[in-house]
Amino acid sequence: MSRARVYAMVQQEKRDLAALLRELTPQEWESPSLCAGWRVRDVVAHVLYDGTPLLRYGSEVIRVRGSADRLNRLYLDRARGWSTEELLAAFEATIARSYSARIQPKLVLADLLIHQQDIRRPLNRLRTVPEGTLRMVLDNPDPFINPKRRLKGLRWTATDIQWTDGTGPEVHGPGEAIVMAVGGRPAALAQLDGPGVEILRTRLDGE
Repeated sequence: MSRARVYAMVQQEKRDLAALLRELTPQEWESPSLCAGWRVRDVVAHVLYDGTPLLRYGSEVIRVRGSADRLNRLYLDRARGWSTEELLAAFEATIARSYSARIQPKLVLADLLIHQQDIRRPLNRLRTVPEGTLRMVLDNPDPFINPKRRLKGLRWTATDIQWTDGTGPEVHGPGEAIVMAVGGRPAALAQLDGPGVEILRTRLDGE
């Protein structure tokens, strides 16, 4: 699939998330997400990175000496005093002003999908992820979350789309739940089944 088509998926994912954020109450903005230690507003602050010009983003990476944790903290600290209206406006601006996604759309798509679900699942604001987006992220998980340690030695089968990968004891369930489990979210285990689930649970418990 062309980079342009994947980039279009990124933009649609952003539009879907922006539509959700417009509906949230002040209490929901402060609610915990599935991303450990982050509220909904913190997740939104994190995904603002795609609105950062590449030269500035590169200088920020150098500033934090390549540490993803310190880079995340930089973005969260920067937005700490912002209102939810300011956070929403800043995120919506990344739809038209996108930088990292133009270079690595598959990586940004995987990050956005997981973080949107990090927000949606605890708030019970569920959706059906577009099949093309779901398949793209299943095939191209975010390398920064070290997916191989969860994927290895298991056979993965999505039950809502035609998709399988790997060999070994099977883990099967909805594709979105597989994405979230591979992304290190134990909450997704409740939707998965098969002889490989306990192996996966042990791996997630050990993180």
